Amino acid sequence: MSAARGARPPSVRTTFVPGARLPGWAARFGSAHGGWSVSDDDDGVRLLAADGTAALLQPPWPVDGRPGRGADVLERLASLASQPRQVGLLLVRRGGYGIGVTSEGRLLASKAGTRYVQGRTSAGGQSQQRFARRRGNQADALVDAVAAQAAALFGSAPPFEYLAPGGDRTLAEQVLAHPALRDYSGAPRLAWLDVPEPRAAVVLKAAGDACSVRVQVTDGPGGD
Repeated sequence: MSAARGARPPSVRTTFVPGARLPGWAARFGSAHGGWSVSDDDDGVRLLAADGTAALLQPPWPVDGRPGRGADVLERLASLASQPRQVGLLLVRRGGYGIGVTSEGRLLASKAGTRYVQGRTSAGGQSQQRFARRRGNQADALVDAVAAQAAALFGSAPPFEYLAPGGDRTLAEQVLAHPALRDYSGAPRLAWLDVPEPRAAVVLKAAGDACSVRVQVTDGPGGD
């Protein structure tokens, strides 16, 4: 029988949990949803609660020959996420940028700045063409400026082994492809960070998120 018309798709939300807090988070998740069973899947550790709610837990970085230690998959995941690995942050949106190097959720170096790129317009004809050229020039200037700032910061900060990009995918990829970042853009990429305009507080939060377990919770039937 087909699903009822008008039925809402299940709610999915993402949060980030530092490795040291993962056991407590898992215990609270079990208490709220009637307990859970656990499986170690290819895409992460999966908790399936008694009420149908599911949580997919993914490590911040690959094992890379340095597995976590523990008696079960949750302990090993928490241990893996707690390993001190250094990560370069590159966050870009049309209104600004944030750059940093983080380890264990703490910023070792960072810089945030503002830069304006106009949004799209519904105007037509020559006005639209002029607007598109202006917008393109602003985007190019943003990419150049962010690449230069990132190269300067990365060159003076402690070295990192992973890159965590975020924000506007097109702009971030253009920055990472800039010749100024050729010494850094080849680092292994971590999962994309979905961030708002990257002011200093956003960069600080991204530093913690990049070093934490990514938890995607899907509500069970009837969940809010």
